[in-house]
Amino acid sequence: MTNATQPIFSCQGIEIAADAKSIVKGVDLTVHPGEIHALMGPNGSGKSTFATGLMGHPALTVSGRITLNGESVEEMPPHERARRGLFLGFQYPVAIPGVTVASFLRASLNALGKNTTNVFAFRKELEDVFERLGIPWGFADRYLNDGFSGGEKKRLEILQMVMMEPKFVILDEIDSGLDVDALKVVASGINEIAARGAGVLMVTHYQRLLDLVVPTRVHYFMEGKIAFEGEADSVRELEANGYDWLKQKVTGQVADVSITGKSEVHS
Repeated sequence: MTNATQPIFSCQGIEIAADAKSIVKGVDLTVHPGEIHALMGPNGSGKSTFATGLMGHPALTVSGRITLNGESVEEMPPHERARRGLFLGFQYPVAIPGVTVASFLRASLNALGKNTTNVFAFRKELEDVFERLGIPWGFADRYLNDGFSGGEKKRLEILQMVMMEPKFVILDEIDSGLDVDALKVVASGINEIAARGAGVLMVTHYQRLLDLVVPTRVHYFMEGKIAFEGEADSVRELEANGYDWLKQKVTGQVADVSITGKSEVHS
């Protein structure tokens, strides 16, 4: 859905470099509350660098403006961006042996200023979210991501997102390597957080996620830029024809053109 309220997230002129190599080359993006945006593109186009750069990855050099809920956050370190309501779901979640899922979540919520002093109330809320997302309750007392499968790690990323209630969510290929059941859990969590008014940006390669989470807008990354934008049905045309076809469509175009789904080409 699209609304005329203040954007929950926006960025202008984002340039990102790694080891002095330019990767993201001037990206603008605006997301309103409750909107779900998909970011697609060929391997190596800069999608994951864009996602981690918005969160403030220390290995990246980022310039441009990043605004979250009306506040500029581009000068803030990652933990301060998280406190303001920015959440990044990792493509490859790391394991933290010795720290249980429940302990990690309680510490994270405390860091965000949420009150978890009532342990019984916290455990009850956590148990409810586990049940709602179809995640076995036994995971709560296991060490975070330690010995978990790829699908289990991705489910727990979504559970963390739902518990933390961020304002803007960036999910970096959260659907990669998931079976059908895990994909449904991930989709359920994304739809839930968007229904609460959060903005969502999903980096993905696959139509199957977008069948369960219908995006407000789809952005296609090429060579570090958003080269093309379309509505949800534009993905089917891309899947049928591939990125080489899309590149041919946009190469040399300087004006907006209609392809599928009221799409736009950007020079």
